[in-house]
Amino acid sequence: MKYSSRLIVLAVAVAAMIGAGCAKKKVAAQVPPPPAAPVAAPQQSTTQTARTETPTPAPAPAPQQTTRMPNAQTRARIDTLLARIEDAYFDYDKHTLRPDAIKALEADSTELRDILKDYPDYKLTVEGHCDERGSAEYNMALGQERADAAKSYLVQVGIPSAQLGTVSYGKEKPACDEHDEACWQKNRRIHIVADAQH
Repeated sequence: MKYSSRLIVLAVAVAAMIGAGCAKKKVAAQVPPPPAAPVAAPQQSTTQTARTETPTPAPAPAPQQTTRMPNAQTRARIDTLLARIEDAYFDYDKHTLRPDAIKALEADSTELRDILKDYPDYKLTVEGHCDERGSAEYNMALGQERADAAKSYLVQVGIPSAQLGTVSYGKEKPACDEHDEACWQKNRRIHIVADAQH
């Protein structure tokens, strides 16, 4: 009997150990795993990724200003053309362009037109002149009509009207001071100049 009671005690002890071991396993199985701690490093990389995806726009380059006035070399070329364009002459008491006046104006006006179209702020003035005969008021009006007639022709050639001004000097600025028909003919004219402000 002693032997059997030892077996019982031993069996109870083994059962208790097995039961205790199983119980611990059940408790361990029931405990949920701890939540993962948030990691700061991935958030920074996300922010960096976002910055990479939307870069700060580069400042826009300053717009290039296109000049509307010719440089010194082009102005010299215009002055040469104006010097070559002969004055257009008129008959006594008339403001219509004669064939020789048209020929004088057309000689270099197309080249002048091609230059001026690139410089819309550059302007020319068509001056109207008269001989000494007649009143100052009458000659101022006649000189204006002559300047307007020449401007109309130049606009037909293609020079923009906005780049052509007109002025009449009447008989105030004669090209010749003699009192004969040869001299008076030289004074009945139009003359083209670059605006004084340029």
